[in-house]
Amino acid sequence: MDWYQTLFELIDMRSFSNLWFWIVLAVLWSTTSHWVLGVPFDMVLRARRQGDQAMVDLEDLVRINVNRLLYIGQMSGLWLLGFGCFGLTMLVLLGFVYKNEFAQAVFLLGFPLSLVGLLSLSTARLITQEGAQGEVLCKRLTRHRLYTQIIGMLSIFVTAIWGMYQNLTLGPLGG
Repeated sequence: MDWYQTLFELIDMRSFSNLWFWIVLAVLWSTTSHWVLGVPFDMVLRARRQGDQAMVDLEDLVRINVNRLLYIGQMSGLWLLGFGCFGLTMLVLLGFVYKNEFAQAVFLLGFPLSLVGLLSLSTARLITQEGAQGEVLCKRLTRHRLYTQIIGMLSIFVTAIWGMYQNLTLGPLGG
């Protein structure tokens, strides 16, 4: 067996029968639900427990990340929305019209992440409008994390169902 064939067996483009895809899916949602608006969630818990300097650190980090998100949204939000919609439409067409499994897998990863991105912009805007600090800020970040986890659970469920369907109809080796 040559190295080319070995490499493409390791990096298989049949995503739903590949262990690497499922590892990426788990790590993706674990990381996404841990980092709330760019802030590690353990920092929110520590700020709630300890208060004082931990709360000041949390407020500062949230302020920096919220301002960054809102600036990006204001300066290039429409362009990002346009390119994002173009990319997702391209993945839908390649994946579900032209039956490209790799495009299906990338869409099933990317679409829910785009929802989390929109949720992050909305939460950032709410934090700025409210001037959220202290316990109100912690509640807002906890709610954002809960919504992110719900999106993640639905995403994993839909991806698992679609992956099982693909593997059962095409077989694990491509039918």
